[in-house]
Amino acid sequence: MTLIRSKAPLRLGLAGGGTDVSPYSDTYGGCVLSATIDLFSYCTLQRTETGMIKMVALDLKKEIEFEVSAELEINGELDLHKGVYNRIIKDFNIAPFAFTIKTYSDAPAGSGLGSSSTMVVCILQAFIELLNLPLGEYDVAQLAYSIEREDLVLSGGKQDQYAATFGGFNFIEFNADNRVIVNPLRIKKAHIEELETSMLLYYTGVSRSSSKIIEDQKSSLKSSNVNRLRAMHQIKNDAYLIKEFLLKGEIANLTMIMQDAWEAKKKTSSLISNDHIDAIYNKALGAGAVSGKISGAGGGGFMMLFVDPMRRLEVKEALAEFGGEFVNFHFFNDSVSSWKIEKDVRSAHILGL
Repeated sequence: MTLIRSKAPLRLGLAGGGTDVSPYSDTYGGCVLSATIDLFSYCTLQRTETGMIKMVALDLKKEIEFEVSAELEINGELDLHKGVYNRIIKDFNIAPFAFTIKTYSDAPAGSGLGSSSTMVVCILQAFIELLNLPLGEYDVAQLAYSIEREDLVLSGGKQDQYAATFGGFNFIEFNADNRVIVNPLRIKKAHIEELETSMLLYYTGVSRSSSKIIEDQKSSLKSSNVNRLRAMHQIKNDAYLIKEFLLKGEIANLTMIMQDAWEAKKKTSSLISNDHIDAIYNKALGAGAVSGKISGAGGGGFMMLFVDPMRRLEVKEALAEFGGEFVNFHFFNDSVSSWKIEKDVRSAHILGL
């Protein structure tokens, strides 16, 4: 018997977040600087002869099972898993088949690390490996986007699917008609090491729904809110500057401009920050942090703090009162991946498959 495994890296949104969302990207063109890290979404997929489809999200402690069908009902139960299966069957004219799929993620939903989109990419890659589908990186990312945003009608931008599919440091440009260009960045190892040493990743302890924030931003742009539109333009301009500082290894300048980028981001929606986030941010600044920002849409999840490497411990100690959690990470330069494992029946029983 053959098992298919896949894993896809989660990402940090360093700059430009929000400009990848329509209608802004369609009208003005957006750009995002993202970097994947060594936190992942995982998937194990196996064809069976049971006549049943079994889906398990280990981290969510959810399990569903039903008879083989060409289209699974989208009803709020493991819809990411169902959405991928439905499109695979439909787009590639695959006969419905029985299988077991198990997944989990290193980060919770609503973390701001792109966990939902990364899971879609991860599951999609497992089916691609199983069925030997002829899809390139752009195809995978665009299909993942289409499944999540069009089929499942989940609000969000385009950056997460491309970040997980391509991996590494990328400057991604978004234009009208779903035209996306991924520009991989060649950054010296010393510059990456300095950036990593100058960062702390702090989980605020608050999971949030990004859809409300994104819908608020979209509504503002549709209503021609001048101040919020101006803030979006600044976010885009700052992304170009931050990319330049990163490529040149000017990490001190990068951390300083993050202050402006965070202030601009907060102006795009009143839901991006709150009293709890502001208190954490101000406490960190008082303890020696230079700047910081929420990764993802905002409202909670993970906060990136940029610090003098010699003051990391001071910042950590200062935030102890908030009950959050610092998560160690390293930048990860590889893309989504998948592989086959041959298992005998006894091994499969031990694995619970």
